[in-house]
Amino acid sequence: MNYSFRKKVPYLQTNPAILISALILLGCLFFLTHCATLPRMEEIYQRLDTERERPPEIIGPHGQLSPKMSQAVMDRLKKQAGPTDILARHVALIESISGSPLVAGNKVTLLIDGPATYAAMFKAIQNAKDHINLETFMFEDDEMGRRFADLLLQKQSEGVQVNLIYDSLGCLHTPAAFFQRLNDGGIRALEYNPINPAKARENWLLTNRDHRKILIVDGAVAFTGGVNISGVYSSSSLPGEHHEKNINEAWRDTHVQIDGPAVAEFQKLFLDTWARQKGPELPKRAYSPPLKKEGNDLVEVVGSTPGQENRVTYIMYVSVFMYAENFVHLTNPYFVPDKQTIKALTNAARRGVDVKIILPGISDELTVLYAGRSHYTHLLKSGIKLYEHRNAMVHAKTAVIDGVWSTIGSTNMDLWSFLRNNEVNAIILGSDFANEMEAMFEKDIAESNQIHLEQWKKRPLSEKMREWLARLLQYWL
Repeated sequence: MNYSFRKKVPYLQTNPAILISALILLGCLFFLTHCATLPRMEEIYQRLDTERERPPEIIGPHGQLSPKMSQAVMDRLKKQAGPTDILARHVALIESISGSPLVAGNKVTLLIDGPATYAAMFKAIQNAKDHINLETFMFEDDEMGRRFADLLLQKQSEGVQVNLIYDSLGCLHTPAAFFQRLNDGGIRALEYNPINPAKARENWLLTNRDHRKILIVDGAVAFTGGVNISGVYSSSSLPGEHHEKNINEAWRDTHVQIDGPAVAEFQKLFLDTWARQKGPELPKRAYSPPLKKEGNDLVEVVGSTPGQENRVTYIMYVSVFMYAENFVHLTNPYFVPDKQTIKALTNAARRGVDVKIILPGISDELTVLYAGRSHYTHLLKSGIKLYEHRNAMVHAKTAVIDGVWSTIGSTNMDLWSFLRNNEVNAIILGSDFANEMEAMFEKDIAESNQIHLEQWKKRPLSEKMREWLARLLQYWL
């Protein structure tokens, strides 16, 4: 769920009064925000020729690998990948922009939907011995939220320090008493960028939000992806498991559990956000414990922050689309691409890359749904294959490229995520995990309807008008 100002934009009917009210709203937003811009990719690509000449920096359980060892790791990946330039070009670019290294020796576990994600989270929390750091966009006061709160309070009472960052807007409907109970129990709960300007700490901008979903336990295990703490994730979207609910109540999402040295990169992001938000001094704990090898997965943790010159998750997506040689398989719930993203995707399709995108057929964000659909004709004409999921609300933000590059995270394919949010994505390199991602993608394809160009052209005029109106608002979506 992506609660934002776009929820305030009325459902777009073909009624001028609706458009006028929406424009008035955006006029109000203009005075409360600033007009950010995305980086120009042409300028970013100029860095490639120098960056690709050296092997990437790779961190292992015992520190940085030598250039020779790093090159050996990349050579093994190239053998898995086959003919693709992703590893030589994209990896070097993202490392140079983000400053985040590739980290070897991890075990990455794919978690499909809320029930599997929550079960793994609860197990990790119950086993916590030292600390729990949780950063989330939404933390709702419902049955699931109270289960989390009760367990966190229990662990705090056992001497495990719990630190929480929650977004002020994402938790707008969560009563203040809910978080006060956590604070009274000893949990350090920090409200990110309070929507009340009287509580502002510095550089207050209403639209800057913390959309990350990060859970770190004892500095040794981390979780990230699209799942918030909310009851909407309490049922599975898998076929045969959601019939007890209306399909509008079944949410399709993806998360990962990461064990190993890459957890330290998530910890850095959490502690940096706490410091930038001027949170109270954290109790002394082993936030940077020695970490051992847990598996063979190579992971890069990519975080973007409002105000950064380089929006790293945006560059991650556009560059990987540009350098794909075999296939791009993308799933995203809020798909309102900018010109550079569209160009990268359509150019890929035109050079023979198999580009498939799974999008929601039902959505909690109708304005976003129509804005995304306004791009369908152009994308379909370029050869991109589009699918709309028919049995659940798609909320997963994932991609698998060329059978060796995968990502799971919080980043939506819209300007709100790319420009205004704290976001985080895990990049996993390797064919074994990519094969798991592909299997998941194929199952989602089977639950989706393909959009065909000739059929799409015949949609009603009223639908086309809604798309046109929504396109006018896409900068704020």
